[in-house]
Amino acid sequence: MKKTVPAHPHAIAAREDRRAAAIAMGVDEAFIATLVDRFYAAIRRDALLGPIFGEHIHDWPAHLAQMNRFWQSILLGAGNFTGNPMAKHLAIPTIGERHFQHWLGLFYAATPTSPAGSCCPTSEARRAPAAADTAA
Repeated sequence: MKKTVPAHPHAIAAREDRRAAAIAMGVDEAFIATLVDRFYAAIRRDALLGPIFGEHIHDWPAHLAQMNRFWQSILLGAGNFTGNPMAKHLAIPTIGERHFQHWLGLFYAATPTSPAGSCCPTSEARRAPAAADTAA
């Protein structure tokens, strides 16, 4: 049985601050769901990345739900994601830097402008791939 340790009060406060800042910019769960839907629709249509994702993702609804939790954790500090995305990607030997750069281009193109008028790629979302990299 896996034991969980209660979050430290400072961690809880930091998550609440991150969430409040994101919400103030218009980044909430609905915004993230739109981002995930747009991005993965583009991935699935993409000539370079579509076949790679298609080979490795067999349950798209489950993957999209997991990616929603990932982005909620990154952008809102939700803490509801478990996993190691970098390990999964590194386990695919055919993925290289050109794939990651192409992925970034699709990600930035899919990122909607928040209702507050700020564009997510210029803030947290541009830092998110680096955050995911350090999570490995």
